[in-house]
Amino acid sequence: MLFTDSVYVGVDLTSGRKASTYAALDCDSNLIALADAELEEVLSFLAGQKTALVAVNAPSHVNHGVVKKNLQAESLTPHSARGAEMRAAEYDLRRRGIAVRGTGAKESLCPASVRAGFAFYKKLSRLGFESYPEDGAPHQWLETNAYACFCALLGSRPLPRMTLEGRLQRELLLYELGLKIDDPMVFFEEITRHKLMNGLLPFELVYSPAQLDAMAAAYTAQQVMQKSAEVIQMGNQWEGFITLPISVLKEKYN
Repeated sequence: MLFTDSVYVGVDLTSGRKASTYAALDCDSNLIALADAELEEVLSFLAGQKTALVAVNAPSHVNHGVVKKNLQAESLTPHSARGAEMRAAEYDLRRRGIAVRGTGAKESLCPASVRAGFAFYKKLSRLGFESYPEDGAPHQWLETNAYACFCALLGSRPLPRMTLEGRLQRELLLYELGLKIDDPMVFFEEITRHKLMNGLLPFELVYSPAQLDAMAAAYTAQQVMQKSAEVIQMGNQWEGFITLPISVLKEKYN
C-alpha cells in the first residue's frame, strides 16, 4: 500500500507472537496500520511508502565504554565500573529514575531482542533508510525507547506494562495526545456485573503492551517531523542517540 503523505512508523521488537509489532500514523494522527509481523513484512510495508520516518524501540549501537571511562575517571571502585555496561544515553536515563536496560559492548553478548534490533537497522540501511537527521532524505530511521517515552510524557514512571492498568494508562495517554485510536474508557463501559462475575472482561478492547510501545514510537517519529523543537536526543555519535518526544526531561522520575 502506498501513502502519498509522510508516514510515521514505530517498530517494537519485543513481541512474543511474531518477530515485531509495528504501528503507522499519518500526518493527522490516524492509525493507518497496526500489526504483529515478521521483520520482512515490516520492511515490505516500509518499502511501499513514498516518505517515511521509522522510530525503532531497540538500541542502534553497542556501547563504546564511554560511561565506564567516565566512572573510572571519577575514581569509582572496579566493581562499580564493571556494572557500567551501558551507553551514555542509557546512563543519563537511569540516573533520572528511568530504568532502561543497558546495552553491551559486543553484539554477541546482547540479548536476542537487541541483536534483532541491530539486524533490523542494517536491513533498513540496505532498504535506503538514512539515520535521522539527514536533510532531504525521504526515508529515515531513529532510535527511541518506549518506556522512556511514557515516563517523559506522563511525568512519572508508568504502571507495569504487562498489567491491565498499565496498558489502560498508556492507551489513555496516547489517546489524550491526539492519536485517533480506540477510547480506553469504553473498556469500563463494557463491564457488567455478569461479565465481572464470570471473568468475561473485554480485554480485546485494550491494546497489547507491544502495540502500545509501537504506537509510542510512531508518535515520537511524528513529533520529530512535525514539532522538532519539542523533542530531545540523548547520547553521542559513537553510541547512537535515543530520541524522546519531549523537549526537557525532569531531573528525577518517581
